[in-house]
Amino acid sequence: MVRAGAGLTLSLCIAVGSVAQTAAEAGPSSSGRILLVLPFDNRTGQPSLEWIREASSEILSSRLASAGFAPMSRTDRMYALDHLGLPQGFHPSRASSLKLAETLDADSIVVGSYLTDGTAIVVQAQLVDVPHLRMGEMVIARGEIHNLIPVFNSLAWKLTRQLDPGFKVSEETFVAAGSGQRLDAFEQYIRGITEPDQQERLRHLNQSVLLSPTFSPAWMALGREEYAGQHYEQAAEAFARVGGGEADDALEAGFYRGLSLLFSGDYAHAEEAFAGVSRVLPLAEVLSNQGVALARRGQNGIPLFRQAVAADPNGADYHFNLAVSLKRQGDTAEALTELAQSLRLHSNDNEAQAVLKAWTKTDAPGTAKASTVKPAAGSEAAEEEAEAKVDPLERIERSFDEVAFHQASLMIEQVEASRLAALGPQERAHQLSIQAKEYLSHGLLLEAERLYQTAVAADGKSAAAHAGLAEIRERTGDAQTARKEAVRSLELMPSVDAYLVLGRLNLASNHLEEARLNAEAALEIDPKSDAAMELRRQVGVKGGLKR
Repeated sequence: MVRAGAGLTLSLCIAVGSVAQTAAEAGPSSSGRILLVLPFDNRTGQPSLEWIREASSEILSSRLASAGFAPMSRTDRMYALDHLGLPQGFHPSRASSLKLAETLDADSIVVGSYLTDGTAIVVQAQLVDVPHLRMGEMVIARGEIHNLIPVFNSLAWKLTRQLDPGFKVSEETFVAAGSGQRLDAFEQYIRGITEPDQQERLRHLNQSVLLSPTFSPAWMALGREEYAGQHYEQAAEAFARVGGGEADDALEAGFYRGLSLLFSGDYAHAEEAFAGVSRVLPLAEVLSNQGVALARRGQNGIPLFRQAVAADPNGADYHFNLAVSLKRQGDTAEALTELAQSLRLHSNDNEAQAVLKAWTKTDAPGTAKASTVKPAAGSEAAEEEAEAKVDPLERIERSFDEVAFHQASLMIEQVEASRLAALGPQERAHQLSIQAKEYLSHGLLLEAERLYQTAVAADGKSAAAHAGLAEIRERTGDAQTARKEAVRSLELMPSVDAYLVLGRLNLASNHLEEARLNAEAALEIDPKSDAAMELRRQVGVKGGLKR
């Protein structure tokens, strides 16, 4: 049974509402714009390039999500097609596209096509404003076909600028997003999520992760396939490889890794997996499964089952699990209360009915316990005695409501945005810079720059934000702007990060003495900085070679 974490959702709504006014002061946000990116039309005349149809939607959806919008997932789109009675490979017209968008409550649709021009690929797209039935201007990007991902990244930036003309992240940052991704691995991933045959899907996905061992979406898809095939140990291994860059995917992977470990009997690691998810998103199904993992190890899961009941009071299974654990701990009175509540919510639950009958028979005051009587084998009394010995296990929640999951995740983001909006400009910029640096450490340039730009907008004198922008510009190949941002950061406050950017730039341009001085300045601030020591070593090596 699939249920939403209603209690958590309600509490988050209250939290969002309580700070709505301060959130409004932070300015307009793109996070409320729900987009539907449809697969592009293949106008190349080459069936071998048909996979790019789905790739277009995957790449654009990923970049638009990083830019702060809310693109529909492929699962959402597949659901809508099924709801409308349309096949998965359906090529929608403009009218059917609008019908899809209405089914999914999307604000805008992205439609487009691609064709080849020699060794180049040309992609074009338009935005459809669903409420006003208005088409935006066509945007075009082109490049060599082996640069397919950067080409679509550039197209994503142009679409973002249409959606939000005030968007400040540079096109170079968009183009650099996912720059380390191998195109052949990405193609195998796309084929792995679109093939109708499961064995073919597994073959392509295994090939994808072999070619690109750090490609999280392929690991996520592989984990789902292994889980669906009840290969739980392999599924757990795949879900464990999903990185933290995509927050929702990492949390979902943690949930299903926990399930895979539960079903394979590794209860200790299952509890750790669910705990990792519940710390970020304490939905009822996550808390309950964490409690199950503890109970399977003979430990007390009652506090977690209580939290699950509080998060979703209408979840019959959560009351059932709490009842079972309470009975095992000797609290029969409350156990019966919780079991009765479970039956009120799900009156046709045969197991719960049998358990209630057994518990009330064996624990009723003034009556003999069934174990003191030895009825004849095969008699009705013997069957009742068997029921009286019922000691059920707590129930595992095998799935969660993905819609509620993503809504709760979005609400948490809104609560965090509201919290930041309530801070003073300097503290807000400081907190945003901390978050941005975490993104940057994972190579998520687009997400990092978006937060750094927001930090600079809050406080133009934020040295950390300018240092972060300097590093992003360095990584995207814009040395001139990187140097400018690093110098600006150092004018505001000396820092290791800014000195390192200048040092690397000076090293690359053979200004070795300046690079050495930058490394020394960084070490004065942090004598234990590995990056500064490495920079100094590289300067020495290059200086020796030059001599």
